[in-house]
This record gives sequence, C-alpha cells and structure tokens, in this order.
Amino acid sequence: MDIKGFQFSAVEAAIKKPGRKDLALIYSEVPAAAAAVFTTSSVKAAPVLVSREHIAGGSAQALIVNSGNANACTGAPGMTVAQETASLVARALGIDSTAVQVCSTGVIGVQMPMDRIRTAIPALVDGLPSGTLDDIAQAIMTTDTFPKMEARGGQAGGVEYTVAGIAKGAGMIMPNMATMLSFIITDAAVEPGFLQRSFKKAVDRSFNAITVDGDMSTNDTCLIMANGMAGNPAITEGTAEGSAFETILNDVLLSLAKLIVKDGEGASKFVEIRVGGARDDADAKRAAMAIANSSLVKTAFFGQDANWGRIFAAVGYSGALVDQSLLSLHFDDVCMARNGVFAGGDAEERGTAVLKQKEFTVSVDLGIGNGSATVYTSDLTHEYVSINADYRS
Repeated sequence: MDIKGFQFSAVEAAIKKPGRKDLALIYSEVPAAAAAVFTTSSVKAAPVLVSREHIAGGSAQALIVNSGNANACTGAPGMTVAQETASLVARALGIDSTAVQVCSTGVIGVQMPMDRIRTAIPALVDGLPSGTLDDIAQAIMTTDTFPKMEARGGQAGGVEYTVAGIAKGAGMIMPNMATMLSFIITDAAVEPGFLQRSFKKAVDRSFNAITVDGDMSTNDTCLIMANGMAGNPAITEGTAEGSAFETILNDVLLSLAKLIVKDGEGASKFVEIRVGGARDDADAKRAAMAIANSSLVKTAFFGQDANWGRIFAAVGYSGALVDQSLLSLHFDDVCMARNGVFAGGDAEERGTAVLKQKEFTVSVDLGIGNGSATVYTSDLTHEYVSINADYRS
C-alpha cells in the first residue's frame, strides 16, 4: 500500500496488561483536512469530548489511540489525561495540541495509567518512520479476533491516490456512531466541505448500518484525514472525480463495517437484512434494525431455526408503518411468507437449509411504498455470553 505523507508507530505501554502493543500513533507530515463522527450516547468518554473540540476547525495532523482502557466515566482526571496526552504528542511532534486527536477503547470506569502513557510517548514518536498501518490495526484490538484493514486506489487529475482504513470492534456494536473505532486516511487532496459531507454519508451507509448486540459505546469514533500529499488537484463535489472518490470511500467503509460484523463476539453467521416496500427509507431502517437487534431472531439464526414469525414480530414493533396482510419474507431466494402468512410447501425445509450457511440474506417487503434499507448483523451465540460475562478479568 503506497500512501504518501503518513507515518505510523505502535508500542507496548502495558495499559491493561503487558505483552502486547496497546498505544499507537498516526501522523501526517502536513496538516490534513479532517472530519469525524462520534458516539451519539449522552455518556461520552473523555477522549471523545477532547477530540470533538479539536476537530471542530476541520483539520488534524496526528491521532493517538490506546486499547485496554476506555477512559470513560473517569470524571475530571480522565479529561486531564486526554488533554495531557494530546499536549505531550503535540510537543514531541512540534505541532499544536489542537491538531492531535485522542481515542481510547477498552474497559469503562477505570482511571487511565497516565504514567505509563507519559513514559511510552517518546518511544512512540521515535518509532514513526518504521511503523505500518497494520501495526495500528493490531494495537487497537480488544476482543477482536483479527485486525481489520482495507485500501482502494483512485485517480484525480491524472494523479493516483489511495484511501486506506482500519477499524476495531466486535462487541458493543450498534452505532449511531459500537465499541467501535475506525480511522481512514488518504493522500488525496479533497475540498474540506466535500470531505465532511461525503464522509458523513459513507458512515451512514456503513458503520451506522451494522449491529452485533444492540449496544452503543461511550467511545465510538470514526475519523478521516486527507493530507493532499498525492499532489492531485483538490477533489470537489459535482464532478466525475468527486463521484469516484465517494464510491471508493463508501467501499472502504462498508468493507470495514462488514468485517466488524463478521468478527462479532462469538458470531457464527453474517446476515444481510434487506427491507423494501416501506413508507420511506427511515421506516425501512427502523424495521431492518428491529430485526437485526432482536435477540429472538438472532438466536434463531444461531440455532438454524427458520422461525420467520419472530421476524414479522420484530417488524410489527419496530415503529414502521406496517400492514400485516401485505408482508412478505425471503431467506435468500426461498419465500417463507406471503401476504402475512406462511408460504407453505417445502418452505420450512428449504429455509432451514439457507440458515445453515455462514452467510445469507433476509429480505422483507412491507408492500406499502418505495422506502428501502440494508443493515448487517450476526447471530447470538453461547460464546457471546462467555466473552462478556468476564470481559473485565
């Protein structure tokens, strides 16, 4: 992956436990146009509050992130830690502290061991020339079972550029912007207003369309930096190059989002939920998320039980406009129900065969309008309970 003007570093700070790299730094050699989307939870971690303030001007140059401790629900000491972390990184890099984004992921409610971070930052900065984006992807993992990375190439004004991204998350996944972090970098020059608008749309179609367990984190952050080091003329809205950039950005974010669902804690199934025929897109999203978050539906997926009634029940309480006499349901291409009632024949047997697959699609048509939505989810397994029953130990 050739992406110009970014440097990476990761070190072990023993923030939660020793034996793995848990503190990472992404540095742009020049100030970058930047945008971010943060958790909508009313309970926000200290790094979210600090980063939200720092990025208000639409630019950033560095991002420091730790795993093992969320620095959430830590009061004034937590804010001091996040602010000091940004200041220390800024001083070491010779940039303003407001150019530094701070992110954390891990256990909520535990004070951050600032002495360990303070000690580790010099080595972190010294390691910048030799690190890789893969180092960052591995350092931010918590219950993830594999690092998540994607990259795509594009061209603007005859100049090639790259959009690359990493993400972490396996549990506490139901963004409205899951515990989820994602960092996107590009060496393309992009007009800042267009970057913000296209990024927000891409997040809505990807990270805001996944759920593992219906839980939102205090730390959710998705951030993009575009440093222009590829040397292309700035990409703007309403152009062919702008449309191509949006397509590439959407592809990178959606691929990362799907990897999060596939790595859902204890998950054995990856399920695409499509809802069509809704009053509008918002209604379709309500119905799709109700299906995707239903514990009864998700356990049926795990048990390979073609219990289509649970899906109709979820649609019914979703808040979407529903006429049960118009509902239809498919598992892949198998019609399970039509006009609100069981399709009959061998639908049960064929539907069960679909659910035995690792990946499948559930399609619901509300039969009312033209609204549609697609979300992605996983099943709910015994392993999910085991992981989360002793997460803090």
